[in-house]
Amino acid sequence: MSTPEAVFAPDALDTLDTLDALTHDPQGPVLLVGGYGTVGTELARLVAAEHPVLLTGRSEQRGAALVRELGGAPHAAVRRWDLADPAPFAAAVRAVVAVVNDPDDRVLRAAAAGGVPYADVTRWTARLQRAATVAALLRPAAPVLLSSAWMGGVVSLVAAALAERLGGADRVETAIRWDLADRAGADSVEFMDRLGLDYEVIREGRRGTVAPLSDAGTVRIGEHPTRVARIDTPEQFTLPLTLGTGTATTRIGFSSGLSTRALLAAKHTGFFRWGRGERWQSARRALLYSPGEGGTALLRIDVTHGGRTLSAVVADRAGQAHLTAVGGLLALRRTLGTDGSAPAPAGVSFPEQAPRPATILPALTALGVTVDIRPATGLDAAA
Repeated sequence: MSTPEAVFAPDALDTLDTLDALTHDPQGPVLLVGGYGTVGTELARLVAAEHPVLLTGRSEQRGAALVRELGGAPHAAVRRWDLADPAPFAAAVRAVVAVVNDPDDRVLRAAAAGGVPYADVTRWTARLQRAATVAALLRPAAPVLLSSAWMGGVVSLVAAALAERLGGADRVETAIRWDLADRAGADSVEFMDRLGLDYEVIREGRRGTVAPLSDAGTVRIGEHPTRVARIDTPEQFTLPLTLGTGTATTRIGFSSGLSTRALLAAKHTGFFRWGRGERWQSARRALLYSPGEGGTALLRIDVTHGGRTLSAVVADRAGQAHLTAVGGLLALRRTLGTDGSAPAPAGVSFPEQAPRPATILPALTALGVTVDIRPATGLDAAA
């Protein structure tokens, strides 16, 4: 079993104090932390069409070209905020979207302290669980939307939309086809470092642990039969809590069958257990991180309730970075209430708790994402 990353008690919150000062300004820009990385750039373009944006990262120079593309001040600006540098950061903003790993919850704590709506699309499950704990202890007066399910919460959003049509979600099974020709940021493959750790799941209503890359099988994702195996993703933790899902499973495979076989072979040798640590980090990530010029993000979500199953194939020809950014934009709209509903309540929530699930699929379509829904059949269901 994995070891918890940290344990918190209410009287330990003083150790989490930050000198960073984010304050809420309803007329201010939306702060994108990590706003000019691979996903951040896509998100900045989407958000800038609706709000002024403030981009931050380790180097102002890296974001300067994107700011010019977005029209410059007052539409876009860039400032340095290196989360590894203790130098304090201050800004008055309308909302915050974290598009970068924040292992010390620095951005979350600053947003909570300043009453700033916050969304996050970059956490693996253990980090999401930690963030939910920190936020609960801080008792924020603004929304904290942890939207780090696969592709910025898109999997959870689609699952919620299907569950509404079916009247519930007894089982949610997700199959991901990772296009090796696609662009991928370094942060997007950090889950490779989790492939040596068993993780907890809910199966038939019972808790248990499973090994990553186990339960391999072939699933038809759109027109592509794809060999997939288990990975640890946040929606497998949140869906049983929010939708009452009795079984939640997410599997991944590559557009190249050879690459999938290589990954499974590495698992069978025990590589992800004995090859942990910094020494083998580059070798681990080389199995997945091979950014190309662009590909199609493709995944399939099956939701079952009362003996009926609906299957949704989600495709984004602009690639996985764009699809994740779409999830980030929808998370931002949810926290602000610009999605046609009231702003999200104060405190922690997850994307599948959207109050109007019927609006999710039209919103995805309007942003260039194709969602094909049909009843699943025995011929194409997950193996």
